[in-house]
Amino acid sequence: MLTVKTGDPGELRLLHGDLTKYGADAIVNAANDHLTPGGGVCGAIFRGAGPAIADDCRRIIADRGSIPTGQAVATSAGDLPAKIVIHAVGPIWSGGTRGEPKLLASCYRESMRIADELKLHSIAFPAISTGIFGYPVEQAAWVAVPTILRTLPTTQHLVMVSVVLYDRATLDIFAHTALAQHHPESGKSYEIGIGILHA
Repeated sequence: MLTVKTGDPGELRLLHGDLTKYGADAIVNAANDHLTPGGGVCGAIFRGAGPAIADDCRRIIADRGSIPTGQAVATSAGDLPAKIVIHAVGPIWSGGTRGEPKLLASCYRESMRIADELKLHSIAFPAISTGIFGYPVEQAAWVAVPTILRTLPTTQHLVMVSVVLYDRATLDIFAHTALAQHHPESGKSYEIGIGILHA
């Protein structure tokens, strides 16, 4: 586990493990715009949650039609240890020329906003869009980590953000990115501790 303390009452954790077994108040699903079960993290969340989450998603889509890229919605968590699942629709990578970084950053901000509005204290993300949506992991990390660190001090209730990564190579990239945020000379200094924890 790598922990980044922002100096405010907030903390970012990077973990190697299974997101569906992690006990945050909210976990984030890397969703498609119709909130249907997919592969990777999305498929694992739907399988772990059971039928309740699929029923919630169908009701949302029946009402709204689809969820725009960069936006997020909350459902129940079914059989998962989390209280809710937040479904964030990440961008499909098209070379970075179609606003993908802004849309990806919006996924993290919107998910954290929803969790905070629901007065939740902790949220756990996957590496959104880095699976079948093809977003390069290193570029995704350079969007995700700074966005989380900028957003966390603005929340009232949310104090713990985790990024739970099944792949060790992806974890290493996110950890390198988090460590690179440590710039004492700029006044942006974070307390960083490194350890090992399998979520």
